Amino acid sequence: MLSFLQKIGKSLMLPIAVLPAAGLLLRLGQPDLLDIKFIAEAGNAFFGSMTLDPANDPGAVFSNLALLFAIGVAIGFAKDNNGAAALAGAIGYMVLVFTTHAIDPSVNMGVLGGIISGIAAGLLYNRFHDIQLPTWLSFFGGRRFIPIITAVVSVIIGIVFGYVWPYVQNGIDSLAHWITTSGAFGYGAFGFLNRLLIPLGLHHIINTLVWFDFGTFTDAAGAVYHGDITRFLHGDKTAGVFTTGFFPIMMFGLPAACIAMIMASKKERRKKVAGLLLGMALTSFVTGVTEPIEFSFMFISPLLYGIHALLTASSFAITYLLGIHTSFSFSASLIDYILNFGIAQKPLLLILVGIIYAVVYFVVFYFFIKWRDLKTPGREDEDEVNDEVENVTGDDKYTRMATGFLAGLGGKENLTNIDNCATRLRLDVKNSGDVNDSMIKRYGARGVMKTSKTSVQIIVGPDVEFAANALKKLYAMDQPPVPATSPIQEKAVETEDQKAHVNIQQFSSPLSGQIMEIEKVPDQVFSQKMMGDGFGIDPQDGEVYAPFNGIVKSVFPTKHAIGLESEDGLEVLIHMGLDTVNLKGEGFTVYVNEGDQISIGQKLADIDIEAIKNKVPSLITPVVFTNLKDGQQVKVVKSGFIHHGDKEFFEIH
Repeated sequence: MLSFLQKIGKSLMLPIAVLPAAGLLLRLGQPDLLDIKFIAEAGNAFFGSMTLDPANDPGAVFSNLALLFAIGVAIGFAKDNNGAAALAGAIGYMVLVFTTHAIDPSVNMGVLGGIISGIAAGLLYNRFHDIQLPTWLSFFGGRRFIPIITAVVSVIIGIVFGYVWPYVQNGIDSLAHWITTSGAFGYGAFGFLNRLLIPLGLHHIINTLVWFDFGTFTDAAGAVYHGDITRFLHGDKTAGVFTTGFFPIMMFGLPAACIAMIMASKKERRKKVAGLLLGMALTSFVTGVTEPIEFSFMFISPLLYGIHALLTASSFAITYLLGIHTSFSFSASLIDYILNFGIAQKPLLLILVGIIYAVVYFVVFYFFIKWRDLKTPGREDEDEVNDEVENVTGDDKYTRMATGFLAGLGGKENLTNIDNCATRLRLDVKNSGDVNDSMIKRYGARGVMKTSKTSVQIIVGPDVEFAANALKKLYAMDQPPVPATSPIQEKAVETEDQKAHVNIQQFSSPLSGQIMEIEKVPDQVFSQKMMGDGFGIDPQDGEVYAPFNGIVKSVFPTKHAIGLESEDGLEVLIHMGLDTVNLKGEGFTVYVNEGDQISIGQKLADIDIEAIKNKVPSLITPVVFTNLKDGQQVKVVKSGFIHHGDKEFFEIH
């Protein structure tokens, strides 16, 4: 049941994702901004309603927003997100509306009608998308059958809800009445519940109910609008009570919590985590996406997360008592604050409230982190450090991430379904007990949550869709690439004492060519030292030699990279060219295998420069030290051309 509800929550994100564009158009077209009617009406196409049969039944209207949800949820539920499910969702919703209105014209299912239609269409698609009919009906088989069966099922649903929905509608109205008549307590309860449901991904369900169904507003032209956001955008001065309370938290409170985590981090790691946390803070302030921040402390300290939920509740209560009203089309962010400034009530006072919450969040988070010794980013024990990305196959950031995720999930054989919402991967697995949390985190995950024995969520951030696409591509391969270390072979991350020292006198250049600092390598994964510090060489002849005595730790299946370990424990990755993984081994000859002993100056590989130079972005070869001590940095002290075997061309600071 929980998995099913989570799937609903995920499916709601597709239609919700289009609302910022609609809100922008609707606001820009208003008289207080550009005063251009056709722009306002373009936005109103999402938030308004249409009459199905104005001549015969003036009351028979359907919500464009509900239709949007019917389409989006159907796509979300369909196993391959096929457009046939979307068409069926739209047809199902319209059939549902006509059927219920024929029985009881007072029935108004709102966006819930669209959600129900979308769920039905998606489930029917999964069941019948490959159905085979008799020859004389074969034209209507397969995906063409989905809109037909959805229409039939929607008639049945319409008959049931035509008689049942008035009671459900009264229940929803009673709930809305209780919340609104409870004043500050009722709105605070909504804010508290909203945050508590985030770990389960179910907050979108209650959000959809209150934002697009609660309350009724009739404008001067007689148009009727439902839902807190919709009513606010159409001029209802009483609306915005279910959204205003988020602004002090998302724009001020949580960014201040990031500052507190930076200040509470270990000094030697503060600079490293500052970039991560400041990026998360800026994302929250500008766009209102907060889950990357919340998942950084949610599981570390449920008590602190509970306090965060209570502070959110208090924000709703306080903004209500102060009479502050504003809203958004996507989330409580700087963008929506500016966009709706002209129609908000007391927007400047909201800034003052936000600053106060920033101070409160900073003090509370800093105190709790220090008092409870919470392992927030930058405070992990050395064997828990997870902000270093492992060496893995692939030259694309998300391919690299997905490769590690797939291995950490127990491999392709343990993964059964891949999905995602706005900030997290939602995965079905055979056994969540086989999932390696720490490995997944080392490949860029903000957090890992096992919601059941067969369900896992990986928190990535706003760019989760790219990680999901990369993971789906790997999953579709017969033999997906694996990281340099699999979960089974993985050894614990080295403590500071175990990390290797670099013996500069015993390290020789593995190639001949132009030496450069790692920051100048034209690939951000290497230039930003995501895989470790080192240097780059633009090769002259393509011959690659062993830089020290040691062992071959890994030879990548695509032959474009070799992992080595010296006798004193130094680990080095030689990555031959950039984006060369796409060549699938073409142009590379490797003379060693995993586990081979090597001697300094021994030939490891040949790069056929002429064969591949026009097929890849660059032949520059990063040489990366993957287990330097924290704080150690590589400085190239020789410029220009170096020969393989040259020594003392760099220093460690």
